[in-house]
Amino acid sequence: MEQPQQTSPGTGVQALRRLAPPPALCGFLLLLTLVFTVSYAVGSTAGPVAPGMRPSGTSNGVEDDPGTGTDTETDEMPGMGGH
Repeated sequence: MEQPQQTSPGTGVQALRRLAPPPALCGFLLLLTLVFTVSYAVGSTAGPVAPGMRPSGTSNGVEDDPGTGTDTETDEMPGMGGH
């Protein structure tokens, strides 16, 4: 009875297949790239999320209303008490 000849594991095609990532990983990375690309495009089209929001590059370094970032009673929600 003859045994089928097996090719040596060092052939170029088989070595390349062992080094290449699995097809499922390639598909996942492609899908991930596609989702991030589409979400970036939709976000760019939609514009800022809040009225009056400006791009960070146009700031001159001076606040329009100094003191707005402090913890004062005017910053708290009404009816929540002072504490």
